[in-house]
Amino acid sequence: TNAMLAEQLEVSVAAFLAIVNADLSLYLVTDPDLCGDRGVVETVRRAVDGGVRIVQLRDKTATDAETTAQLVELSRVIDGRALLLVNDRLDSALAARERGARVDGVHLGQGDASVLRAREVLGAEAVIGLTANSPEHLEAVRALPPGTVDYLGVGVIRPTATKADHPPALGVEGFRAVVETTALPCVAIGGVGIDDTERLRSAGAAGLAVVSALCAAADPAETAEAFVRRW
Repeated sequence: TNAMLAEQLEVSVAAFLAIVNADLSLYLVTDPDLCGDRGVVETVRRAVDGGVRIVQLRDKTATDAETTAQLVELSRVIDGRALLLVNDRLDSALAARERGARVDGVHLGQGDASVLRAREVLGAEAVIGLTANSPEHLEAVRALPPGTVDYLGVGVIRPTATKADHPPALGVEGFRAVVETTALPCVAIGGVGIDDTERLRSAGAAGLAVVSALCAAADPAETAEAFVRRW
């Protein structure tokens, strides 16, 4: 059955399984400043305890070596309970894998490392996400070979301080319009709070990507549990 569905989606069986096995419902994107004295690693540990099932390490100021070291440590505390991705740093993902870390994939922006190279070097089983928030981005995704991208990060939903250079906010209806033009799972990101859960899921979201709502939470485990209940 998986083979038949994969054929219909024009992807490999391995890539199809990566898609269907990825729980995107609560997706944590890290921010070292918002994590504060608690730190990224402890924030991630608690958030995964509470139900986060996919974590993206995002730190634009860290060096590649620092990113590699963080991935190794995050792999240890996650211990297979959630998928671990890294934003942009494809070489760091490969270096962490060489050190024995489980790094499941990458999330790339439109200006980041080539998504084709990411698929080539990480393999068919990796989870690869791509930022998309305009018709031009969606056209570029459609031009890629089938199976290159597993999901899209779509936003921002509303203005957010965690990404100063973000594009104009889509809002829920703008998000819905993007979802309706692609067969790929879409994760809503950018200013997303727990009270957006029902509206975004109704709009077709495969999941919610949150930054400040979890990184700045007094208790990331408790907050993650609340998101999971609402979802």
